[in-house]
Amino acid sequence: MSYFLNLWTPETWKVFRDRGTSVSGFRERQYHAAERVKVGDIFLCYLVRVSRWCGVLRVTSTVYRDKQPIYEDPDPFVVRFKVEPIVILEPEYSVPIRDDSIWHVLSQTKDHPKDSNRWTGAYRNSLREIDDADGSFLVSRLEKQKQENQLFSFTDKDLYKLKQAQRVKTPAGKVSVEVPDSNEDEDSINVERNVDIRSQDDRKSLQIQAKIAEIGAQMNFHVWVPRNDKVRVLSYVRDDLKQFFLDELPLNYDETTFRTIEQIDVIWLKRRSIARAFEVEHTTAVYSGLLRMADLLALQPNMDIKLHIVAPDERRDKVLQEIKRPVFSLLERGPLYEECTFLSYDTVAEIGNLPHLLHTNDSIIEKYGESAED
Repeated sequence: MSYFLNLWTPETWKVFRDRGTSVSGFRERQYHAAERVKVGDIFLCYLVRVSRWCGVLRVTSTVYRDKQPIYEDPDPFVVRFKVEPIVILEPEYSVPIRDDSIWHVLSQTKDHPKDSNRWTGAYRNSLREIDDADGSFLVSRLEKQKQENQLFSFTDKDLYKLKQAQRVKTPAGKVSVEVPDSNEDEDSINVERNVDIRSQDDRKSLQIQAKIAEIGAQMNFHVWVPRNDKVRVLSYVRDDLKQFFLDELPLNYDETTFRTIEQIDVIWLKRRSIARAFEVEHTTAVYSGLLRMADLLALQPNMDIKLHIVAPDERRDKVLQEIKRPVFSLLERGPLYEECTFLSYDTVAEIGNLPHLLHTNDSIIEKYGESAED
């Protein structure tokens, strides 16, 4: 028996409870991950936006596809499992992850202070496998809560988050949007910074650019970095990998598209095709990178490319909130958050330390990328 994360919004969790708690659905892009789930495995249900554990489900079928609307019409959650409820909790009776009874036990949280964001990456993507010790503990803790029925009232912050997220109708269906608090709208740390601090920031950003470029080169991709950055980035790159850096982009697009592409911080290419694009946002406005990604998709709506925003751990929540602004969620080809994931600096370092990168497929990035999708 294995344990898997099953993310819910307060809205989809309500629909699930109202419709009989018998089917759990996931997005089409998660089908390959779903194939790992077997009959008898356990889904541990986590309520996003308020960070609470809300249920335990036993899987009673193999994965199947079904477009019959359950959650919405049209329904994006067409990759499905039949499930049997073991624990089902109302949102205000769900157990906050920061409750001492959970925080000090889970392997992903116990070594971090409660105001840290370093743990959140483990709970960003449905169908991520949870280790046996954590899974067994969570089942026991939620079964206990089912018996005790302890109330965990929403805080003001919880209520704000619940109010903040909205669903907007589009011709292709409903998409999630968020309008960030104007008081948070950009990092005030950028307003007054002395030269030494800016210099340190520039170095760190270039080092991360170099590390991403090196990972791509080790996977046998050609690498592009903007001309203005290239000399400085190469100063942090191993000599044997510098041969993979391009002097010219081998692409045939209109001038506007080409100028957008050549400014992206790091691009991995295979022959004449872009495989992945990365924007590093160290201290600049996080939406500057998102705008460039959105521009690219608007200019080339049929382009098949994986996009990533790379930033320090402490900027994770800001990135995942900004990416759901209406301007990014209502793109013609679909929400940007379906195309673009977040990678933390720690994650980039972890990927860079993987053995045998030459023989590793770049799809390994999907394991580490964090999505803002519900």
